[in-house]
Amino acid sequence: MDKNFTGAGKAARIRKKIFRALIYLFLVFWGLVVLFPFYWMVLTSIKGYGAYNSEYIPQLYTANPTLENYVEAFTSVPLGRYFLNTIVFTVGTTAIMLVVTVLAAYAFARLEFRGKNLVFLLFLSLMMIPSELVVITNFVTITNLDLRNTFTGLILPSVTSVFYIYLLKENFEQVPDQLYYAAKVDGTSDLKYMFKVMIPICRPTIVTITILKVIECWNSYVWPRLITDDADYYLVSNGIQAIRESGFGRENIPAMMAAVVAISVPLIVLFVIFRKMIMEGVSRGGTKG
Repeated sequence: MDKNFTGAGKAARIRKKIFRALIYLFLVFWGLVVLFPFYWMVLTSIKGYGAYNSEYIPQLYTANPTLENYVEAFTSVPLGRYFLNTIVFTVGTTAIMLVVTVLAAYAFARLEFRGKNLVFLLFLSLMMIPSELVVITNFVTITNLDLRNTFTGLILPSVTSVFYIYLLKENFEQVPDQLYYAAKVDGTSDLKYMFKVMIPICRPTIVTITILKVIECWNSYVWPRLITDDADYYLVSNGIQAIRESGFGRENIPAMMAAVVAISVPLIVLFVIFRKMIMEGVSRGGTKG
């Protein structure tokens, strides 16, 4: 009996180890699949223009790496200016969005006013509107206000997000009501309570929203392409397309990949620095109690 029990326990441990090994193998395989496009992007960026176009079969390595594509990316078009424009657009949009999102989430989570639930329900229903319809409406509005080829026209349509407000509202509601009642007894105003209590407690979620918005703005393509035709207001998305078309009768893919690598570095660094807060913010925003 004891031998059978010991044997069954050993078999169970072996099965558990095999299952765990299979899980790790699957995760490693899937990680390689996810990372391969990044590897291919970097590899292409260090291949010479002639060497890349002479490859009938794509090569997974290069014997003669070069940085000439990075020089080409910054000299064929004013990519540095596009970087500066993108930073202005990203910082301005994210800053205004944070103010709108924090105030709206706090109002829906903590303040009491007539019709609050109905207003919030109508607010959430905006998420059901196709983004294409919103783009058309925003384009007509910005054009009628004569705000094309301006940073104001670029920024205004992106200063709010129903999803971010909902995510932060759910996070605010997890803060115990006793803290709010105690603060009101001490004579603390709602605005001071929000800055001194709610924002510090919910900082991981706010950091997560900030980083997601930065990534969204940095990768913005459709709206900047629609609203700007003046090179002084082009973002990096415009620059990538211009670099791609700078080849000698052919698409300059290596230079374009070099520009994509240079553009991706700030976002990768940002994610590496704040990855723990991002994970914590997302997990807290999706739980109750």
